[in-house]
Amino acid sequence: MEEVLMPKLGESVTEGTIEKWLVQPGDTVEEYDPLCEVITDKVTAEVPSVFEGTIKELLVAEGDTVEVGTPVCLMETDGAGEAGKADEDEGSVTASEEAAPSSDQNQEDAPSSPGKVEQQPQKKGKTRISPVVMRLAEEHDLDLNTIEGTGFEGRITKKDVLKTIEAGPVTAGTQTEAAPSTDQQADPAPASGNIMAGDEIPVTGVRKAVANKMVQSSQEIPHAWMMMEVDATNLVNVRNSHKSAFKEREGFNLTFFSFFVKAVAETLKEYPMLNSSWQGDKIVLNKDINISIAVAGDDKLYVPVIRNADDLSIKGIAKQVGELAALGRSHKLTQEHMAGGTFTVNNTGAFGSVQSMGIINHPQAAILQVESIVKKPVIIDDMIAVRHMVNLCLSIDHRILDGLVAGQFLKTVKERIEAYSVETTSIY
Repeated sequence: MEEVLMPKLGESVTEGTIEKWLVQPGDTVEEYDPLCEVITDKVTAEVPSVFEGTIKELLVAEGDTVEVGTPVCLMETDGAGEAGKADEDEGSVTASEEAAPSSDQNQEDAPSSPGKVEQQPQKKGKTRISPVVMRLAEEHDLDLNTIEGTGFEGRITKKDVLKTIEAGPVTAGTQTEAAPSTDQQADPAPASGNIMAGDEIPVTGVRKAVANKMVQSSQEIPHAWMMMEVDATNLVNVRNSHKSAFKEREGFNLTFFSFFVKAVAETLKEYPMLNSSWQGDKIVLNKDINISIAVAGDDKLYVPVIRNADDLSIKGIAKQVGELAALGRSHKLTQEHMAGGTFTVNNTGAFGSVQSMGIINHPQAAILQVESIVKKPVIIDDMIAVRHMVNLCLSIDHRILDGLVAGQFLKTVKERIEAYSVETTSIY
């Protein structure tokens, strides 16, 4: 009998919550078959089996949170094989590497394990397929595009394939209504539009993790708030002058948000206290400037990180913003994408907001909300002019920062944004 442990899904992760079991007692699984979905902070990941055998008992219920290294289920193995001989630490690491690939390993790559390298999982669209599912599909001549996946993010599980085999062959060229073609994506569920008055929505998964994080932030951090109005007319002119040619040349959009992130990253070098965190009896100033950005995917909120943003051009930032947003919308972000943020910039203006107060992303020292750019009449040299104006709203940890340094920081960001020029600003 072997114990399957809660894996470590990130450097600073100490616990995880079982969001959904994908197996039940009596099920037979092979190595790398997904066992459960685990959530830590704002990331959901599948935990693969490190053994081949039969599930005997689930030791942790759905919704329960346990520490890394805690046994979550028992498996009966046949001779325990090579994977079964691994000690507890190796078992945890193997599961961790599969569930949360590093930035140097593609999320869809086959897991690295002796004797298994030659059998690389294939893809259905962008969803990774396990070796056992691939083998069953090949043996029974099945088109995986015709099978509806019930696993995490629509992943096809062994049960899905066996159910298809039992149901008999599918006529070539046909698809069930539940399995959309590659040109048509299934609607996310549950979507906010499907919520009816009187419904009761269980607080689980990502929503529960976000709630816990926000409560921790609001209870531990004494928030202070400051807003500054900025003339973004020059920024608008710069962006509009490059917009079309940039999209044609680079293949992605040059967004206003990228300019704001660049201005913030450069200003953080001048005001390192804004790039710090409260650590009990000391304040730690972070060496790197890693900007967290908020990304929404259906009913889930992710906060991926643009690393070393101060070293990037506006083009480099725009590229990362686009890539991280796409990964967030398709729920492909991993713990690696989320880790290491030192300051958060939130694009609340995307919703039409003109003023808001952000809750700080614990344990960071501050969060900046970038609001909508709005045309307004303003007075310049005693004359009324129509300008593109934007509000920047800064929330700070008052244990670390006071109004003086926060005001200086925000004023410098404002000056940088207003100094953008079609003639002098380089986006490369």
